[in-house]
Amino acid sequence: MKSILIAAAGTLLGAASLCIFLQNEQNDVAATSAQVSTLSTPVTGEPMQDAPATGAPPAPEPLAPPAATALEPVASTATSSLTRTSAAAATPAETPADSPSPPEPIAPEPITATPAPEDNAVTPTQAEPLPVHPGALLIPVTGITAAQLHDTFDDQRGSERSHEALDIMAPLQTPVVAVDDGKVVKLFNSVPGGLTVYQYDASGTFAYYYAHLDSYAVGLEEGQELKRGDLIGYVGATGNADPLAPHLHFAIFLLGPEKQWWIGTAINPYPLFQR
Repeated sequence: MKSILIAAAGTLLGAASLCIFLQNEQNDVAATSAQVSTLSTPVTGEPMQDAPATGAPPAPEPLAPPAATALEPVASTATSSLTRTSAAAATPAETPADSPSPPEPIAPEPITATPAPEDNAVTPTQAEPLPVHPGALLIPVTGITAAQLHDTFDDQRGSERSHEALDIMAPLQTPVVAVDDGKVVKLFNSVPGGLTVYQYDASGTFAYYYAHLDSYAVGLEEGQELKRGDLIGYVGATGNADPLAPHLHFAIFLLGPEKQWWIGTAINPYPLFQR
């Protein structure tokens, strides 16, 4: 009998414990539902998400850990910085206001001195019978024969002028000599002609022009009297000559009444070297 009472008491105690456990579980479920309902309510000012097309109520969004909320300003700043960086990468960089602008191309320096004869587009005219006859002048580059010369007097130089001179091709440093007796009137470093020599003949009728010299003869000076064959310099490629094609640019001018060394009527030297 005592054993039956003990068993009955144990059963009643178990049933009571089960009821209390079920009651607690129900309370926990109710609390969890209330918390989910509170979290699902949209915050004022934030847009609500569209409901699913099926008409079912929207599923509650998972609660983000507190750290995510604290990092939102940082993420926003990083996103903004990345956006600006992308925009800067897509746009060509501008030169800072205080940085120096790239230098503008420097235009060729204009010739302020009196222009050299080869710069002037002088139309050759028929002068009076010349005292210089064919074969009277010495070829000004040593070692060059008349057969090696080519008439370049009428060659075009650009679209506005002709050459009006004779180009005598020769190796660099080949000696250049005076074609005739006369006086050195001008030694001039010309932009187009480089190192040049202007020589008058003995009568002061003609000017002989030697250009693109590599160097002058030692001791050469203005006012110096020259004899035919005297050394005046060496073949070069100064001025606007091609460095790979050294040569002597030689010209003859019939001087005007003013006897100006930079002005005259161009005469073709080529026939005067033919014997």
